[in-house]
Amino acid sequence: MARDAAHAEGLARIALTHRDVDVPLSDLGQEQSAALGQWFSSFPASGRPQVMLASPYVRAVQTAEIFRNAGGCDAELPICLDERLREKEFGILDGLTTDGIRHLQPEQAEFRKLMGKFYHRPPGGESWADVILRLRALMDTVSLHYGGQRVMIVAHQVVVLCLRYIIENLSEAEILAIDREADVANCAVTEYRWEQGAGADGKLVLAQYNLTAPLTDKATPVTAEPDKMVAARG
Repeated sequence: MARDAAHAEGLARIALTHRDVDVPLSDLGQEQSAALGQWFSSFPASGRPQVMLASPYVRAVQTAEIFRNAGGCDAELPICLDERLREKEFGILDGLTTDGIRHLQPEQAEFRKLMGKFYHRPPGGESWADVILRLRALMDTVSLHYGGQRVMIVAHQVVVLCLRYIIENLSEAEILAIDREADVANCAVTEYRWEQGAGADGKLVLAQYNLTAPLTDKATPVTAEPDKMVAARG
């Protein structure tokens, strides 16, 4: 991966030939997406998505398409793109490694250290709190239009973590502790199920997080790329 190579070589910038939004899936990413779809294809119809929402980033769209082609959902199910699921925007820090930020944007490195990753917003970019704001609007849309249906979301690591923050009513400390434990694996599954008896009127309850069984079942390598694509369903 370009990001890993840049960090390994101590480079300030990641060698990118595309906008991040246009970066396609690697061959391994395509294999992982197919494995996920094949795993879902083994479920009865009652266990497969009725609604598919995806980030408009090319790699997320390709993941959703490969998943569908592999039998993970109905072949005619439309993939609904929603820009609120896009990757966190890094602004002037886009394409910089950790060393690059320290050397080329020392003020931002200090601001991030002072404010923490949850609230730090680089010029032209977003904080986690900004991502959460747009995802709260997304969840209102899901509730209004897709209530009672099985919704699958194909998005990115920060999006999955921020959705956990919203759905589970977590604190900043709690979600950052989860983030520190491990990166969300590519094509891992995070699942929520509606439990009528939970809370006063029922609520979404976490069933599994960062599940890589779809890949290991198909002997597909499990990888994790910080802030890249993952799949979530609920």
